[in-house]
Amino acid sequence: MRLQLGYVPLTDAAVLIAAVERGFTAAEGLEVDLVAEPSWATLRDHLALGLLDGAHMLAPLALACHLGLSGPQARLIAPAALARNGNAVTLSLPLWQALDAASDALPEVARALARVAEARLAEGRPLTLATVHPYSSHTYQWRRLLALGGSSLSAVRLVVVPPPRTVAALERGQIDGVCVGAPWSTVAVEAGVGRIAALGSAIAPDCPEKVLALPAEMEDRAAPLLRALRRAARWCGDAENREDLAALLGSPRHLGLDPALILRGLAGSLRLAPGGPLVEADDYLVLGERELTPDPAGIAWLVDEMTAAGQIEEGAAPAQAVGLYRPDLLAAA
Repeated sequence: MRLQLGYVPLTDAAVLIAAVERGFTAAEGLEVDLVAEPSWATLRDHLALGLLDGAHMLAPLALACHLGLSGPQARLIAPAALARNGNAVTLSLPLWQALDAASDALPEVARALARVAEARLAEGRPLTLATVHPYSSHTYQWRRLLALGGSSLSAVRLVVVPPPRTVAALERGQIDGVCVGAPWSTVAVEAGVGRIAALGSAIAPDCPEKVLALPAEMEDRAAPLLRALRRAARWCGDAENREDLAALLGSPRHLGLDPALILRGLAGSLRLAPGGPLVEADDYLVLGERELTPDPAGIAWLVDEMTAAGQIEEGAAPAQAVGLYRPDLLAAA
C-alpha cells in the first residue's frame, strides 16, 4: 500500500518522520511519501480533498475539520497521538522589555502581558500576537495566559502565521509575540529576535496537541501504519536516540535546521533569552510509546476550549465529536 502522509515542519512530527525514515513503515509493507506542508490550512485542505492519505495534525483542527467548522468537511479519525506538550509563548525583545515583569513566574508574566495589552489597546495600537491556526492549542494557550493576567483575546490582534514563518515575522516586527511549537521558539531565541516568556506545558499542561489524522475510510487499513508508528514512538522516546533523531529532523528534507537547536527541545534543555543560561524543562515536549494512545477525555477539553474561544456555541458540540479519537484501532493493531 502506498500512502501520502503530510506534516508541518515541527519537532513533534518526529514519530511520523521516524516511522518512514527509520524503515518501520517499509517493514510493514508500506510505501510512504512524506509531504512537508507550508501551513496547517494547506495541510487541512489537502487531507480533506483526498490529496493526502493521512497527516500529522493539530488535534483541535482535526476536530474542527471533522465537524465542518474549518475548511472542507471531512470525516476523520485520530487513532494515535504523536506527542505531548511542545509549545512556548515567545515575545519580541521590545515587548519583553516593556513587560518589566516582577519575575519569570507564570502569574507575573501573565499580569504584565495583560497590563501592556490593555494599555496598547487604549492607545489604539493593540499588540499583534500570532497563533498557528485559529483551531489550535496555541490559540487556547494565548487565551488562558491573557485570562490569567486579567485580560482577554479581545484586547489584542490575533493573527495566523505558519510555524516556519514565525521567526521571520518576529524579526521583521510584523508580530509582537507568538505561541508556537518546537523548535521555532528556540530558533527565535538563538537568532536574537525573541524571548521565551512561558511554556505551553505550564499554561495548559498535557492538553491535546498533535494527532495522526486519517480519513474515516482508512479505518480498516490503518493497522500496518499504526504498528509502524508504535515502533517509531518507542525509538523516539529512547533518550539514547535523541542525537540521531535531531539530525534526522534537522536534515534539509525536513526542518532544515541545526540539529543542536532541535536537540534542546528533545532534551528539555532550553535557553529562554538570547545568551541566557540553559533551563531544564523535562515536560516541555514528550515523545514516546506512552504518548501514542489518544485519551478520549481530550475531546471534552477541546470542546470546552472551543466554546470558551467562541468557536462553537455553549452545549452545541455534536455527538460525532466523540468518534474522532479511536484508541481502539491502535490497541487492535
